[in-house]
Amino acid sequence: MAARVGVVLSGSGVFDGSEIHEAVSLIIALDRRGAQITFLAPDTPQTQVINHMTGKPEPGEKRNVMVESARIARGKIRDLASVDVDELDAVIFPGGFGAVKNLSDFAFKGEQCTVNPDVQKLLTSMHAAKKPMGFACISPVLAARVFGQANAKPKLTIGTDPETAHAINAMGGQHHNVGPADIAVDEENRLVSTPCYMNDVGPWIVYQGAEKLVEEVLRMTGDPASIVRGHMSTPHVAAS
Repeated sequence: MAARVGVVLSGSGVFDGSEIHEAVSLIIALDRRGAQITFLAPDTPQTQVINHMTGKPEPGEKRNVMVESARIARGKIRDLASVDVDELDAVIFPGGFGAVKNLSDFAFKGEQCTVNPDVQKLLTSMHAAKKPMGFACISPVLAARVFGQANAKPKLTIGTDPETAHAINAMGGQHHNVGPADIAVDEENRLVSTPCYMNDVGPWIVYQGAEKLVEEVLRMTGDPASIVRGHMSTPHVAAS
């Protein structure tokens, strides 16, 4: 049976939603391995709407996180609040500012942030069920906040950015520096993370990190049929 993987989106576009290259790379890597994808997003207003040409907020414009995420999901998306942990074997979070503006308020409050209640419920339920979770780019701060507060000491990476690494450690996580296309694996907490666009890289590096993250997450589900043999490189495990 194909692994059932939830992909949690936070809008559409790097500055106010999911980073599209990261989301698509993860989706392709999952589809390549035959995973059954369920797209999820909170049915809430976006915190900001950013003009992606100017990088500036659009005053007065309002958008919905789930409606915008449906652009990436090609319309087939569910309200995050409606999903039960029994429906999923794993969950993956792409990065983008939506993860720290719409799924949490880390962009505004840093290590004092709070996490969207439905995101927190999903993470704690997956953790209690010992089901694997993947986090790309900036999204590991979600795991740091939720599991750090629970004193689970999650091992995570966002690459080598010192400010964000410090925040992860301050929230109770354990940050590990890795290369741009590498991953950090926390076997005990069933967490996998990769830097993606936390580095100044191009889409090919992002895709390689996504491939490694997906393969490791699917390995943790115990679905060997999901593993693609002989792809571009062997996953690098930075922490265990």
